[in-house]
Amino acid sequence: MNQFEVTAIPAFSDNYIWAITKGEKYCAVVDPGDPQPVREFLKRTGRSLQYILITHHHPDHAGGVDALLTETGAGVFGPHDLRVPNQTRSFSAGEAVGMPRLAMQLQVLEIPGHTSTHIAFHGHGMLFCGDTLFSVGCGRLFEGTPKQMQKSLDQLAGLPDETRVYCGHEYTLANCRFALEVEPDNPDLIKRFERAKQDLADGKPTVPSTIGEELLVNPFMRTREDAVVEAAQKRKPGVYEGAPTLEVIRAWKDTF
Repeated sequence: MNQFEVTAIPAFSDNYIWAITKGEKYCAVVDPGDPQPVREFLKRTGRSLQYILITHHHPDHAGGVDALLTETGAGVFGPHDLRVPNQTRSFSAGEAVGMPRLAMQLQVLEIPGHTSTHIAFHGHGMLFCGDTLFSVGCGRLFEGTPKQMQKSLDQLAGLPDETRVYCGHEYTLANCRFALEVEPDNPDLIKRFERAKQDLADGKPTVPSTIGEELLVNPFMRTREDAVVEAAQKRKPGVYEGAPTLEVIRAWKDTF
């Protein structure tokens, strides 16, 4: 049984900072772009921030590191990227981030595409994947290639279906609207769209999702499915499955 609790801390207009807690004393946070919501969480819960996990260098994910480090002395763990400030240690694929005060260890995955050095943290049935994999979507290709993103998503697709996906933004509703343009007759996607609308109406996050659900509804995880390939071929005749299809639908999404 998972003994860890994960709390969504909203930041900016649509970011999520994830707080990982076990017991009453300590916590870790993932991608604190803004320090103030983290300060408020710590004050409200009485916990001490021990670890800061960073998936990639973008300011809306790493911008709060300096202030929180100064205030708490927490360890800072992220990718091999000098654009992530003041790291205690940088991690590569296959290494494990140990957080002894939470009795927790997370495996590091390298998942470039959105950025060239993007990583994810996986363990205890959880995946913290920043802006590579979203609920019903994937990140823009700012520094990587479609081939890199396809490989990264394939890697995530290989995780257990029940793995909970903690992504960096509340994009589910907009992503569903686009995905329904790609696969308008996907019954699982239609259900996901309705559930997302209800969650937001109830004031709840639409995430986490699961890997198993993403494989049913996310067009970027379904680039070898006939319906998705055919939708891409309507925009670019002759395009192949996999990365070429991802490239077409990602460009489509960028202007949607």
